[in-house]
Formats: sequence, structure tokens, C-alpha cells
Amino acid sequence: MALSITLPTAGGTLAPYALRGQVLAKPEAGLKFNRIAYSAAHVVADPLAAVDPWLQAAVDWDTTIAYRRHLFSLGLGVAEAMDTAQRGMGLDWPTSLELIRRSLDAAKDVPGAFVASGCGTDHLNIDEVKSVDDVIRGYEAQMEAIEKLGGKLIVMASRALARVATGPADYERVYGRILSQAKQPVVLHWLGDMFDPALAGYWGTKDIDAAMDTALGIIAAHPDKVDGIKISLLDKDKEISMRRRLPSGVRMYTGDDFNYAELIAGDGFGSEATHSKSDALLGIFDAIAPAASTALGALAKGDSETFHALLGPTVPLSRHIFAAPTRFYKTGVVFMAWLNGHQKHFTMVGGQQSTRSLQHFAELFRLADAASVLEQPELAVRRMKTLLALHGVE
Repeated sequence: MALSITLPTAGGTLAPYALRGQVLAKPEAGLKFNRIAYSAAHVVADPLAAVDPWLQAAVDWDTTIAYRRHLFSLGLGVAEAMDTAQRGMGLDWPTSLELIRRSLDAAKDVPGAFVASGCGTDHLNIDEVKSVDDVIRGYEAQMEAIEKLGGKLIVMASRALARVATGPADYERVYGRILSQAKQPVVLHWLGDMFDPALAGYWGTKDIDAAMDTALGIIAAHPDKVDGIKISLLDKDKEISMRRRLPSGVRMYTGDDFNYAELIAGDGFGSEATHSKSDALLGIFDAIAPAASTALGALAKGDSETFHALLGPTVPLSRHIFAAPTRFYKTGVVFMAWLNGHQKHFTMVGGQQSTRSLQHFAELFRLADAASVLEQPELAVRRMKTLLALHGVE
């Protein structure tokens, strides 16, 4: 018998929904990719900790690291302590550093596993940051701590820098200083203001093309210190334009959770191999990890039809999870982990489970089913009914 559930509709009524209930086959062990693929990974809150959830971070370390091992087993790298892990939205720097340490330790036990870790300035009291030098010192402190653990850096966009910089020259100074000291090539991180309003005007201007010129100039001045740049602007044309202008060997890591399938597949154009396609550093890969792994494996075999058949249906789901206000997408990612049995509860660091409506979760459930990314449909239905009951729908 087909599974069914009564769900809220956008109009505020209730309607029956019959699941497709189709489950994708598990990815083959040892899949090889021809793209570098990082999943920005979420953290699992500890619901039994005696803390004030809005003020203190309490992490269930065992379940959090178990999920990273799951990602590693699928051939995906982990972008650690990033926006998806609620960095700056509940996860503080001391907890982030402990997360990085534990993730790096876990990777040592898995052949081929790889991790890159977020390095920012979020430990600074932004009201006390008065100059670019304060920002540089902030970056250097986190950089030293991560590199001491042997970690590769993702140089995250800085709210403090966006606040005190007076123009592109300040960005050139800060990034030049950090890149000149990096022990290994880093991934730069350009997060649009739809993800974080405090980052509006990053690179010293609100003109995206001019901002891109500044970022490309910084990369061109330090090409041996930049592995690639992740941009999350949700604008595929801007990403492609920047990708084609990157120095030889510098990768574009797509952070476009609206258009990732076609950006990863590539268009075949460009004077360099890295100009024709994007690698990946995506929050949505946390929520659709098995599908992403199988699709990337197919792409590596030259089977673009299967790649698109698997990833294409996940795009509407991703667009829903990352819908405005985009910064609340983490709630959808954690909701998916709960539905799929990767954690026992739906609570989040910072109480962020409250940022989306019941209608939003209901549509997410329908789209996840349509994309065949509900890994255990029966469990997903039971858990969705639990959420409905908590909202008075029984």
C-alpha cells in the first residue's frame, strides 16, 4: 500500500498527499569523481544540555561526527564550521574550533577523506573592531589555530571587514596579508548578502562586477596561494563570468544552491580546463548526499544523462530550502537529516528550528519525496506526523 499523509497547503488548508516512496539505490563503494566536491555540513544540537539555546551552543559531538563519516563514505569532502554549521548563527568560535579538531581527527581514519575549515573573524566583538588591522589580527588568530591542527583554510567572508573597510584597497590589504602567510593554498569565500545581510557591499562595493574585479585582482596577485574561490551569489551567469577569468589552476567552487547541477556539469567553454566547469562546495549536498554522490560518480564515467536525471529533481527542493530569507536554509538541511534518520530529534543550535513555517516544511517534504531523497520513507512519514502533531495537526 502506498504511503500517505495529510499535509498543510500553501492556502492554509489540509490535503492528503500520497508519496511516491521511491528510494535511490545506495551509491557504489569507492566511487571516483572528476570534480572536487565538498559538502558544507550541519551540526547536531544536544537537546539534553542544560543551556539557554539562543545564547549557548551545545553540540552532540558523536552524532555530528558520525554524519561527517557518512559524508566521507560517499566520497564527499567536508567544508567544516561554515555557514551550514550555523557559524555566526549559534555556533561560536571556540565550539567551531573544537568541531574542526574533531572533524580532522575523523578524516584521518578514512582513506581519501578531505576537509577544509572555515577561518573567519567571528570571535571579535564587532562593536570593538575599529580598523582593518583589527580584522587582520582576527583572521590571523583563527588561521594560526586551524593550521596548528593541520587544517586547510577556507577564508570566510568577514562581517567585521565589511563594516570597517572604506573601499577595495582595504580588502586587497587584508587578503594580501592573509594569503602571504598561508601554509597551503586556501579557498576564498564570497557569500552574498542574501545569505548574510551584514556582508552587503563585500569587496568594497555594491556593484557585483566591480566587486568581482577586486576579488580577481587579489587572486591574480597570489595565484599560488589560492586553490579556488567559492561564490554564493545565486546567479549562475555571474559565476560563469568569474570562472572564465580565473588564473590557470584556480578552481571555481560553486556555492549556487539554485543552479548547481548545470554549473557542475559545465559548458565546455574556456581556455583552461577549470574555466569550463565548476567544482562544488555546497550546503545542499548535506541534504542530498547520496544522490549527489551517485550523480558525481556517473558524471565521472561520462554519463551526463544519469547525472542530470539524479540531480535535476533535487534543484526544486534546494531552491525551496534556500528560499528567502536564505539565511534560514540551515533549518531545512537539519530537517532533512532528521527525516532521513541521521539524528533523533529536530532541534538546532540557537533554536533555529523555529525559523520556518509548517507550510514550508510540508512543501519541503513533498519536494524531497519527488526528488527521491527520502532515504527511509516510512520513517520520514512518522517523523513528519510528529511535527504536525506538535503544531496541532493530528
